[in-house]
Amino acid sequence: MSLISRFSRQTLPALAREIWSVYWTLFKLMVPVIVVVKLLEELGAIPLLSQLLAPLMSLVGLPETAGLVWATTMVTNIYGGMIVFFDLGLNGQLSVAQVTVLGGMMLVAHGLPVEVRIVQKSGVRLAVALAIRVVGALLYGALLSSVYQTGDWLQQPMSSLWQPEPQSQGLLAWAGHQIQSLLMILLVVAALISLLKLLRWMHVERAMIWLLQPLLRLLGISNQAASLTIVGMTLGLSFGGGLLIQEAGRGHIRRQDIFSAMLLLGLCHSLIEDTLLILLLGADISGVLWFRLGFALLVVALATRLLGRRSEQFWQRWLVYPTAAAATTATTAATTTATTARGQTHD
Repeated sequence: MSLISRFSRQTLPALAREIWSVYWTLFKLMVPVIVVVKLLEELGAIPLLSQLLAPLMSLVGLPETAGLVWATTMVTNIYGGMIVFFDLGLNGQLSVAQVTVLGGMMLVAHGLPVEVRIVQKSGVRLAVALAIRVVGALLYGALLSSVYQTGDWLQQPMSSLWQPEPQSQGLLAWAGHQIQSLLMILLVVAALISLLKLLRWMHVERAMIWLLQPLLRLLGISNQAASLTIVGMTLGLSFGGGLLIQEAGRGHIRRQDIFSAMLLLGLCHSLIEDTLLILLLGADISGVLWFRLGFALLVVALATRLLGRRSEQFWQRWLVYPTAAAATTATTAATTTATTARGQTHD
């Protein structure tokens, strides 16, 4: 059998099955959430959320109207937040420092209904996954605003490099856009998995992990989760998270490692596309890339040091969902205890 024939009969079907497995997991998570988010938008939930966020904007040195931008970003995505940003006339009304702070918060906390669900599916508890994004964004915004104000940096008026074109708000146009997005995700997932397979075959992935090993060890991220974490940081949490869900389901990665990886991805992901989008708003690269990356690495390093000393019971009660093996063990232990107690009572 020739090499090409063997590749067509063995490798391609296995690759296609893996691609579809990852995509179908994401599809099942995303479609119901997308529909619910659209219903919330139509019911006016975003303005209500912005009213709750308005008082918090003073903590990060932003006007109350910026709360609507961030609320839209959290419920929908960065594109939605950018459209609201221009609709409110904030272009030219903020300083470079302020739009950088707002942009940094948008980068940390956006698309939460979909992305938090993906993180939950990987094994991190829902409340923890949500807190990482929202509290992390507020903390980062407050720290970044304080740095800029203390140093009197970037206080000049901002100027956007791009303004989005008006989009059709009809239901049919919205559905068409969502179908296009889902098809694009399928293409990206196929390309990513194929690339990862190629990198593993060429041993490039092993070399990357070896080079990053000191940093990964500091962050408490195992070698098994390293390449998937890199995917999430560069291309987006949905893609890295989808791959992590698959590996976690197979039992290849510990829940503690997944938590560390998802903590890092929650604070710093999609370094390419999302960062470029916020730069188009007029933000400075210092806050949307370098400070954000440093902030994420510092938080993960501290968290892994503090939480690494906690017991397995603490992890499973507060941070991650029990694995199937752990749940089986717990059930067996409970059954054994109950049987022993009944025996003692009978005696």
